[in-house]
Amino acid sequence: MIKITEKEFKQIADYVKANYGIQLKEEKMALVTGRLHSIMAQHDFKSFTEYFDYIIKDKTGEAAIAFINKITTNHTYFMREPEHFYYFRDKVLPYLRNEISNRDLRIWSAGCASGEEPYTLAMLIDEYFGPEKKTWDAKILATDISLKALEEAKKGVYSNKDLAPIPTIWKQNYFKKIDAEFSTVTDAIKDEIVFRRFNLMNQTFSFKKKFHVIFCRNVMIYFNNETKHELVGKFYDLTEKGGYLFIGHAESLNRELTKYKFIMPAVYRKE
Repeated sequence: MIKITEKEFKQIADYVKANYGIQLKEEKMALVTGRLHSIMAQHDFKSFTEYFDYIIKDKTGEAAIAFINKITTNHTYFMREPEHFYYFRDKVLPYLRNEISNRDLRIWSAGCASGEEPYTLAMLIDEYFGPEKKTWDAKILATDISLKALEEAKKGVYSNKDLAPIPTIWKQNYFKKIDAEFSTVTDAIKDEIVFRRFNLMNQTFSFKKKFHVIFCRNVMIYFNNETKHELVGKFYDLTEKGGYLFIGHAESLNRELTKYKFIMPAVYRKE
């Protein structure tokens, strides 16, 4: 396996920080080397400098996409940090049900990885509204930087072991068994999710409408404070008055700097 020099690692780390906001610390050198090994071998690169030059010179952007797919960690699972989902069901949805007169409910799952979070939200919404759901436009925007993760999310196929945290009634109503090992999300729930590739480091967020709820959990843990503050500011501007921001329990916002009001650990609101 080709070794990466400190200089090469710094070059890659600076590129990742500038373009994707992710901080790669020196202790990640071995991890980066291992994840990029297959691409290095596939193209017969002799050094990481040669590979980096290839990324920079590729005008199609495909090399950069393949690179970030390898670098990013897309680890998630159903009902992760369940307190968020209970609060969303018991507090947020009842509030929005009374507040939104045109029944246009807008939710963004930012950093959706392999899709468990947006699918969980879609199932919660369907269960909460029941027959009334058909009178609502409640499609969820689910975005990620990784095309590989988005492809997996769109398939909506999960091992039956992965579905263990889900209520039995959900498994019956919202999943179809493929075989003894795998199940797939029903088309009715899949149709409630709009998957898109999106880089949270984009200078501008050109969404036509603001969101009532933004989930961005366990994403900003990879950002430094300046990057996180800038991103949260963009989220705030994109949040409807009275709307909510959910972040990961391992993350926090500086209450002196953010305009959001702290509601409970990892839950904030725009007042």
